[in-house]
Amino acid sequence: MSYPACPKCAHAPLPADQSFPAACPACGLIFAKFTAAASPVRVPAASAAQADNAAPDAEPAIIEKDPGLIQYWLLHVPEQVSNVNWWARIAGLALFSLWTLWIWSDVDIPAGESGSRFLHIVLTPFHESGHYLIFRWFGQFIMTLGGTLGQHLLPIVLGYALLVKNRNPYGAAIALWLLGYSLIDMGVYMYDAFDPKLMLLSGKTGAESDGHDWQNIFGDLGLLRHARGIGLFWGWIGYAVMLAGLVWAAYMVWLQRTKLTDSPFAEEEIG
Repeated sequence: MSYPACPKCAHAPLPADQSFPAACPACGLIFAKFTAAASPVRVPAASAAQADNAAPDAEPAIIEKDPGLIQYWLLHVPEQVSNVNWWARIAGLALFSLWTLWIWSDVDIPAGESGSRFLHIVLTPFHESGHYLIFRWFGQFIMTLGGTLGQHLLPIVLGYALLVKNRNPYGAAIALWLLGYSLIDMGVYMYDAFDPKLMLLSGKTGAESDGHDWQNIFGDLGLLRHARGIGLFWGWIGYAVMLAGLVWAAYMVWLQRTKLTDSPFAEEEIG
């Protein structure tokens, strides 16, 4: 941008070439810096107030643009990415992708199969903790629902820690994948509520005891006759969330490919 007169003191004429470090011969304003500072950017409220109180002859500060929520958190890429870590992420992505296909091939919600006995066992302690350690203080209904909430909290808290505390969106994507499986596992439990056949930890089915969470929840809400449809719906949501986690992880690996370095400590910088 070329100024016919100085935008600060109105001096004219000005040099024909106003590229950096050209300045106004009267007040010394550097035109390139003024143009950059005048570009539309998001300025914090405190910075705006400081600008109003600045001395009249102070040079405008160059303010960096806010990268935004998505770029700063969800798609964060370090300045340098360790080759070793990058290849490990590719291997991990391949492993989780194959595992996903294996799980999906075994999922049978009407038959009570969530696709992975291992992951079901991993989630079970958090399910039971949700009942008795976290949500028991909020009444019988919330305590009953708290088992499912507890098992969902595992990937949610893990994803939060990886994304917000460590700025590791790849790890958060894998946590999202685990949340997707947890939703499928919940869908199986929901579907079973209409005609309980699943064996509970008590050694009895929901038809033989009053220990079936979703039979009680749907009964209280008057939704028991819709249990199968709701279970299938959440099962499909689980598929979509697992797939979203894999796509997110794959995109992060793709973004990191241009920042590779041989240093194994490249990603240890803060933020």
